[in-house]
Amino acid sequence: MFTGIVEELGHVVSVEQLADDSARLVVSGPVVTGDARHGDSIAVNGVCLTVVDLGAGSFSADVMAETLKRSSLGALSAGDRVNLERPMAADGRFGGHIVQGHVDGRGIIRGRRRSANWEVVEVDLPADLARFVVPKGSITVDGVSLTVVDVVDGAQPWFSVSLIPTTLADTTLGTKDVGDPVNLEVDVIAKYVERLVGERR
Repeated sequence: MFTGIVEELGHVVSVEQLADDSARLVVSGPVVTGDARHGDSIAVNGVCLTVVDLGAGSFSADVMAETLKRSSLGALSAGDRVNLERPMAADGRFGGHIVQGHVDGRGIIRGRRRSANWEVVEVDLPADLARFVVPKGSITVDGVSLTVVDVVDGAQPWFSVSLIPTTLADTTLGTKDVGDPVNLEVDVIAKYVERLVGERR
């Protein structure tokens, strides 16, 4: 389990496309690989990946076709910056919210409004995820735990989040442009509630 508190801005060393529509990523991240072992999990832009090999401050992970289709990892190339997080230790601080690293879909940045010390980012989200996103609720955007500011329903639903200077400087969200895709993971508690209420009905 993760909490959506990015530990490190890493970068993609290489992307190898494999014959079965999967890919192997090599990612540089000295902090997250400091105590990593084969088989450990590391979240890359919010996607939980399994370490298959370790290098000097880097790790490689295989990404299957379903993950490439559902997330934005398929668009990565060498040199791209990525948000990295190790799973939360049992005795660690719970800084964000419950994040599984299981991406529910891709959003598209639709707008940015800058001010002196913070920035509002608006994100289009898939219509089937809109019911899980509520004002003041939690959402994970490219692996970053954020609080939803507003939600706008309609033919193309979208939500907004406010980013503080630390988030802008220490995550990829500071450099994302309008039109860029982002990985979205909605609150898993909301999904369980919907399932349980639906069964009772």
